[in-house]
Amino acid sequence: MIDKFADEALIEVSSGSGGNGCVAFRREKYVPLGGPSGGDGGRGGAVVFEVRRNLRTLAHLRYKQSFKAENGRDGEGSQRYGRNGEDAVIPVPPGTVLKDADTGEIIRDFGRQEGSFLFLKGGNGGWGNVHFKSSVTQAPRKALPGKPGSLRRLRVEIQVLADIGLVGFPNAGKSSLLDRFTNARPKIAPYPFTTKIPNLGVLTLGDRDIILADIPGLIEGASNGAGLGIRFLKHISRTAALAFLIDLSQDNYREAFHILYKELEAFSPELVKKPRLLVGSKTDLENAGESSPSERLATLQATYPGERVLGISVFSGEGLAELAACLGALAAEADREDRPGWGT
Repeated sequence: MIDKFADEALIEVSSGSGGNGCVAFRREKYVPLGGPSGGDGGRGGAVVFEVRRNLRTLAHLRYKQSFKAENGRDGEGSQRYGRNGEDAVIPVPPGTVLKDADTGEIIRDFGRQEGSFLFLKGGNGGWGNVHFKSSVTQAPRKALPGKPGSLRRLRVEIQVLADIGLVGFPNAGKSSLLDRFTNARPKIAPYPFTTKIPNLGVLTLGDRDIILADIPGLIEGASNGAGLGIRFLKHISRTAALAFLIDLSQDNYREAFHILYKELEAFSPELVKKPRLLVGSKTDLENAGESSPSERLATLQATYPGERVLGISVFSGEGLAELAACLGALAAEADREDRPGWGT
């Protein structure tokens, strides 16, 4: 179900308050006038985001939307310091973006980077009265309270990270291609909108792994919210390059690329600047109207002379080796360019 692919979440996070300092005095046998011995309070726990590569969605943030670090413990007598509060550690997948829920300001774009990000520090613990002893004040009854923690509301979003994004109309053959090239097992059926979530797979070429993303099929008007468009168009923005799949068995095969191009350009002009490849799919089908699939492929190549255009059949395997090599070259080409938002 589409709800299982959670790519946005609204959460509230708060760091822990520091523990209070203690007012205490030494009370030992033979030391009737013992000095101050109040210990400091512990530091409050911090809020930490941790990128974990095994995560793909934000579903875990749908069920728990409030994260609070532990408060620091109060100080005690005999100069015993309070224990520091436990941190609230929030796991997120690669490609996560943290935004202020109220202003929309981007706080952190994790991109591909791994590791931890300390977002909110806990409050400092208060000083115990041992710090306030002086030549004038031998028995201070003063201690400081712990500093309060911080509270923030965040919008957490993810955008799929991949080398190549497979773009096309519903039922253009994207899922079948991903299934053939990789170990991914996307849902495949002969009707539109089979794919409801972005699927990832790894195409291995020699010693290089290329991550492919099967983006749910677009329809005309997707950039204005039609179909599943806007929800998943953003995932294309993190791919390094695009492969446009054109179904040669459909009568609109000549206009398909132009329509897809305009939808991507309307959503973000940067999308159409990515390296790309046109792939005419289903060359094995013979019921392609008055012209054969090979003739339609030639027409497609003639219609877009400035584009790289290949023909494939997932069923027969025709053109797949050439396509794999071209995808590898496309990924290598993108590697030589900057990838905005990919992190450090």
